[in-house]
Amino acid sequence: MSESGTQVKGLRGHRDLKVYQLAYNVAMHVFKESNTFPQEERYSLTSQIRRSSRSVAANIAEGFRKRQYPNMFVSKLADSDAEATETQVWLDFARDCGYLSTEHHDDLVARYEEIGRMLHAMIDQPERFVPSSQAEGSKQ
Repeated sequence: MSESGTQVKGLRGHRDLKVYQLAYNVAMHVFKESNTFPQEERYSLTSQIRRSSRSVAANIAEGFRKRQYPNMFVSKLADSDAEATETQVWLDFARDCGYLSTEHHDDLVARYEEIGRMLHAMIDQPERFVPSSQAEGSKQ
């Protein structure tokens, strides 16, 4: 994204967003880490952490498709941020239950904090993500 506050150019889809790429990548790391969780956690911690981590990327993708409606776009980004925060809580549980090393926990939490910062930047300036055809129409 440019620092000038202008519209972000060259976005063809949600996969072009760096925040989506990071969220997807971190969700895959969470999946791999959760494969080592005990079987008795399958329907509680493992299921919850996978669901919330995947929802971060999914909500970004949904929001991107609704970006021509700024309020809906912002709402989906806020949902994504909430899911990132929920995932951090599950990561805390995983660490405190001894299923996740402090090193892996801290790395994943730092990545979710970065996702949150990126989402908040998008929430603060949703007009930068409006489809170019709509932005051009508003100039007339």
